[in-house]
Amino acid sequence: MEFEFYYYVIFLGAGFLAGFVDSIAGGGGIITVPIMMASGMPPHMALATNKLQSSFGSFTASVNFIRKGLVSLREVYLGIIFTFIGAFIGAKVILYLDANVLNKIIPFMLILIFLYTLLNPHFGRVGKKSRFSEPLFFLIFGLLLGFYDGFFGPGTGTFWTIALVTLMGLNLKKATATTKVMNFTSNIVSLGVFLFSGNVLFFVGILMGCGQIVGAFAGSSLVVKKEVTFIRGFFLFVVGVTIVKLVYDSWLK
Repeated sequence: MEFEFYYYVIFLGAGFLAGFVDSIAGGGGIITVPIMMASGMPPHMALATNKLQSSFGSFTASVNFIRKGLVSLREVYLGIIFTFIGAFIGAKVILYLDANVLNKIIPFMLILIFLYTLLNPHFGRVGKKSRFSEPLFFLIFGLLLGFYDGFFGPGTGTFWTIALVTLMGLNLKKATATTKVMNFTSNIVSLGVFLFSGNVLFFVGILMGCGQIVGAFAGSSLVVKKEVTFIRGFFLFVVGVTIVKLVYDSWLK
């Protein structure tokens, strides 16, 4: 599939912006998928290519967070295993089922998350006591959110962050870092499944991936340097924009 030259410039810029936003608060897909579809790319092709380009960003952010000591693979290996399994099943299922029902339900779930975060000014400021054992938490949410990201996707990072803060007691910085490791896991597994469907546009995906690398490095470095208040504000902004976008696409369009 060929595009006008200016679209390739737009793809590169969208990858950078999405990588930056996604590494801080998730939601990069609300930037990249609409832009790809606006170029005339079929929806199934846009979703598959999005997994390729977003894998670059989630990998870069994960490596940066690991290097800076915000997350350790030894601490989250169970999450990686169960997310891998869930994402594989979800990506397989989406090849046969329609995700429109989820598309209409998810905005309301995000509204609840937005209100909870907004009305809880101390959200994620300091770590708290975990309400779940680590193996049980990663078993449940690795399978559940891995499946969701493989099957549908929007808001996955938001759901991970909320779960890690409220149920595992992590502060918002550590939760954001852990979220990116889980995001990369489900992204790369879903991509592996979609590759066999023949819907991935490699040049576009790799071009956007280059932008993702730069954006994700900048965004994840900002998380390390900034206070939780900044991350919380950015998180609320991205969740709010995601809600508006999904409500428009699902109910008003």
